[in-house]
This record gives sequence, C-alpha cells and structure tokens, in this order.
Amino acid sequence: MLLRLYSFLVLCWDLVYVIVGCLWAIFESFFQFIKPPKEKPVDGEIVLIAGAGRGIGKELAIQFAALGAKVVCWDINEEANKCTVKEIANLEVGSRQAYAYTCDVADREQVMKTGALVRKEVGDVTILVHCCGVPSPRSLVSKPAPEIRKTMDVSIMSHFWILEVFLPRMLELNSGHIVALTSVAGLSGIKDQVPLCASQFAVQGLVEALSEELRATKASNDIHLTLVHIYPFIVSSDLARDIRLRIPSYFGTIDPRDAAQQIISGMRRNYSEISVPGYLLYFGNILRILPRKASVMLRELLDAGVDFG
Repeated sequence: MLLRLYSFLVLCWDLVYVIVGCLWAIFESFFQFIKPPKEKPVDGEIVLIAGAGRGIGKELAIQFAALGAKVVCWDINEEANKCTVKEIANLEVGSRQAYAYTCDVADREQVMKTGALVRKEVGDVTILVHCCGVPSPRSLVSKPAPEIRKTMDVSIMSHFWILEVFLPRMLELNSGHIVALTSVAGLSGIKDQVPLCASQFAVQGLVEALSEELRATKASNDIHLTLVHIYPFIVSSDLARDIRLRIPSYFGTIDPRDAAQQIISGMRRNYSEISVPGYLLYFGNILRILPRKASVMLRELLDAGVDFG
C-alpha cells in the first residue's frame, strides 16, 4: 500500500514538473519572440562554409568575415570559391581573412584530407555551416532520376563526412556551432521532387537526432545546432531561372544578402530552428498538423517549386 502511494506521489510530481516545464518553455519562447536574445560575437571564430562558391553560401562567407571571423571556404567550383575569397580580402571591415579549399563534399576521402589540411593551416573550426544541396528535377514516379545518388550524397551523406572530421574536436573543446541549411522540401513533400524531399527530410532528422545525442552528453553543453529552412524566395542572378511561384505578389523575393543576414542572426542567438522568411516556420508547422485534405489544398493554392542552391 505504501509503495503504491509512493509511486502515485512520484507520478504526480513528475506530471507537475513536466506541465510547469512546458508552460515555462512556452512563456520563454513567447518572450524571446518579443525580445530576442542578444547576438553572441563571432570575431576570432573559425567558420567553415561548405558551398561558399555562390548564392547564400557566398553571402554567408562574406558577412561572417565582415563580423571579424576567419572564414574557410569550401566548394567544388575552384574558380567561384576563389572569387569569394577575393571579395572577402577586399572588404573594408572585418577580419578579411579567408581561405579557399576545393573539395567535393560527397567524397569522404576528400573531406577527410581537406579537413586535416584546414586544421593544420588555419586551426580548429568552431562554426560549421553546411549549405550544399543538389536537387534532382526528375520525378521518381514518372521516370527514374539519374542523379538520385548524387542528390543524396551531396545533400545528406556529406553532413556525416564533415561532422566526422570536425565534431570530435568540438566535443573536446566543449565549444562549437553547427548550422545546417535545408529547403522547404524538408518540411513538406513537393511533387516531382521525390529525391530532393527525401534528402531534405533526412537533414532535418539528422539535426534533430544529433541534437538529442549532444543533449545527453554532459561535455557538449556549449555545442549548439541551428536548422535553417530555406523557402523558395531566394533569388539571385544564377538561381532566378529555377524559381516558380504561383502567387508572386504574395510571396515576393528575398535577396541572398538579407537571407544570409537572417541566418547569421539566428545562429548568433543560438536558435535551434529558423526559417527564411522567419514567419513561414510557424506556417510550416501548422501545415503539418492539419488534416491531409486541408494541407493538400493549401499546397495547391501556394504551389511553388524551386531548385535549392
């Protein structure tokens, strides 16, 4: 009898603890929405940008350098990557320190060798930003996609290879920040983009699982993860031809510079999940809890397609 009573009291205490904790988390989240946390400094940090040759990756590299960070630029396109480094060198503010490394992130051996070279020549990477993605424009239903393997290798497998190189040292130092970019295809399925959706959903799963793993590790309290959902509004001269919006006047566009600024701001505030534009993170979460018919109708209304770059 006493044992049952004790178990009941323990259960009641656990329930009260969880309810109070949940209410506090909701209040804290609402308070941070009204008054965001202060941005942490990044000057002196070593930031690795995987995919720094163009688009958002290029803008992230430039803006991190302007904030005083040392930037390590990785890209498979050697010429474009060097152009990014040259632009950083010509900045009027910031560290103006950038290093270009040509690397195919889908190749584990290349990632290992290049990662070792970075540690030797530049130092320990403290902020890791992965913004590589190769969409496959073919529908898996209508015809086999010839580049499915490439899509998966670049969009998801490369995360494992890069983390294998740099995460152990972050754990040793108990310091670091990992930022993973994924497209809207990681929140909701998109027709004719089965391989891309699969890879982007996998990125979200990887970040959530890694976050739980780090949470359970006492020596990783100062290692943060930020998952960034990029919606099909990012337009630059080399990506504009890929975008398709059913209601352009509603969506509008966001310049890659503004997108990079939002990503860096969210990372510096240690947000675990953000979207660009920011308000659509909440819309995406609501969409997932709606009945299937309702979510399909909304998708058709807002029908949009874009190649992620």
